[in-house]
Amino acid sequence: MKIEIIPCLSDNYSYLIFDKETDTILIVDPSDFNVCDKIIKKYKKLDYILNTHHHTDHVDGNLKLKDKYNAKILGFEGDKDRIPGIDVFLKDNQKFNVGNLGFKVIFIPGHTRGHIAFYFEKNKVVFTGDTLFSLGCGKVFEGSNEEMFNSLNKLKSLPSETKIYCGHEYTKKNSNFCLKYDSNNHSLKEKIITINSKLKKNLPTIPVLLGDELKTNIFLKCNDPNIKHSIGHKDYSDLEIFSKLRDLKDNF
Repeated sequence: MKIEIIPCLSDNYSYLIFDKETDTILIVDPSDFNVCDKIIKKYKKLDYILNTHHHTDHVDGNLKLKDKYNAKILGFEGDKDRIPGIDVFLKDNQKFNVGNLGFKVIFIPGHTRGHIAFYFEKNKVVFTGDTLFSLGCGKVFEGSNEEMFNSLNKLKSLPSETKIYCGHEYTKKNSNFCLKYDSNNHSLKEKIITINSKLKKNLPTIPVLLGDELKTNIFLKCNDPNIKHSIGHKDYSDLEIFSKLRDLKDNF
């Protein structure tokens, strides 16, 4: 499994997946036709388009890519009326094979009501769209804080060695927020050094390991007494802490 990271728009990431053994080509969340097509042209074909959710900055390249390459578009069944050109309606927990690769659909609402992740278990890779970011999580637009909290808990349960490929390069700003409310986190401080080094070289901060995120991403640490103390709500439930953090981040 080869993954090419494709920077798009101002801070989006699309991802090309190449299964060399079967010459199968997939793209995740093609936000910009022209930029994505430049990468696809190297492979001279495109078999599948995978959409995590319906937002324009994740699906805007769908129709032109489908028209040019006759690719099949896969998305969540609940978003069948919102994902342009959708061909295959995926269900929660469904397993789907593409070439020699296989992924599992994980339903993770909150950012939108039809958001999903694509989990390639054998390859230890998950594409999380705008639900789980490096050192952050997505804004809650169509769902509730409880839904987003539960969705993050689903992703937290994946093996710690899982590589996370998310939808945006938000890591630096997210790190500033995490540091404000988790200032004694040595793992976070070490990670920020790595982040700054990569960004100075114009390199993506993605992918990140779930195990590292569990130590450094404040939205995955809502049960941490130090976090609860830091925001002044030591008696809050984990969900209440998440909701408070999300409100603070929205105004950060």
